[in-house]
Amino acid sequence: MSRLQATLKHSSGLGRKARAYTGNAFDRLFRSADMVLAGQTPFDVLADDGLVSLRHYPPLTETTVDLGEATVPVADRVHRVPVVIVPPLAVNMLIYDLFPQRSLVRYLRARGFEVYLIDWGMPTREHSHYNLHTYVAELLPRYLEKVRHHSGEQDLSLHGWSMGGLFTLFYAALSGDPHIRNAIVVGSPIDSHASGLIGRLYRRFSDMAGVVRRHTPFRLHNVKPHWLHTPGWANTIGFKLTNPVGSLMGYWELLLHLGDREFVANHATTAAFLNRMVAYPGGIIQDTVVRVWIDNQLSEGTIQIGDDLARLETIQANLLAIAGDDDTLATPRSAARVLDHVSSTDKTFRVVPGGHMGILAGSRAPEASWIELADWLGERSD
Repeated sequence: MSRLQATLKHSSGLGRKARAYTGNAFDRLFRSADMVLAGQTPFDVLADDGLVSLRHYPPLTETTVDLGEATVPVADRVHRVPVVIVPPLAVNMLIYDLFPQRSLVRYLRARGFEVYLIDWGMPTREHSHYNLHTYVAELLPRYLEKVRHHSGEQDLSLHGWSMGGLFTLFYAALSGDPHIRNAIVVGSPIDSHASGLIGRLYRRFSDMAGVVRRHTPFRLHNVKPHWLHTPGWANTIGFKLTNPVGSLMGYWELLLHLGDREFVANHATTAAFLNRMVAYPGGIIQDTVVRVWIDNQLSEGTIQIGDDLARLETIQANLLAIAGDDDTLATPRSAARVLDHVSSTDKTFRVVPGGHMGILAGSRAPEASWIELADWLGERSD
């Protein structure tokens, strides 16, 4: 090859790279919605009250599904006990179906489970008065009853991540529902004051709250919930600030891999989840700040839900609790305290790699926890 031909070939290669970088950058900035890979698993909406809806994921049409680099056969038989996913507030539902090859709902369906998901919707200021009692004692039992009616089964398995795990525990403790066969809680803080640096911050808030209560009549629950309503954009910022270095590194890695279409699509998909967080009703802010963070009631095994007191010792469901070794919001030490309080005879605690989001839907989650989760659940669902 002549020097001229080599130069032309090199120039052609640079041109292709430049076009790839330019095209990917344009699409990531202006057409990111078209690049998102999440939310591709079909579902039926069984009920919708204008805010909260109930999803059912029908049987898969494929004979196999991808799980990372592996292929998983779709089970021929269905376990008797359905799985109900109880999400936390503030997040959108893309997290449960993030990528075709990393979709929790698709994987559970492939492993032979009937899968339902309660979508809490997008609360507005109209819903500012919604609090723990609203979700745990009113909405959750209402939608679980709809699951029972549709599935024809009374026994249910509940899967809750983060606040969804707390909702799961609160419901089981408050209702005494004997038909909650299995409870899986992922990244849920029981002793919030034991969550590392953020736990020390909560303890400081607790000390300050004690001073305020002794010397002033101010109580957070006397504030109008409307004033405490937290918009989705604020929750997005707050979530990213739990790992600011990681958030910045994500965009740095995007620049480094801008010529890689697959990497850019994956980045757009993850960002679609992180940047579309949902509002917190003011009543939830009041209950969470006071009862979970400041007063740390769960560390003693109880939680006030409205005028009622839920006791974790009343929970007898089979329990699988999972914590992430890098989770700063619910450290393993904080999450493990659930074992001290529930009365379950079958209870398991696991620490897996990852942070708060990673333990649910990160690249290591399928191998680190999903397979064991499905195995554990399968043994207790027939």
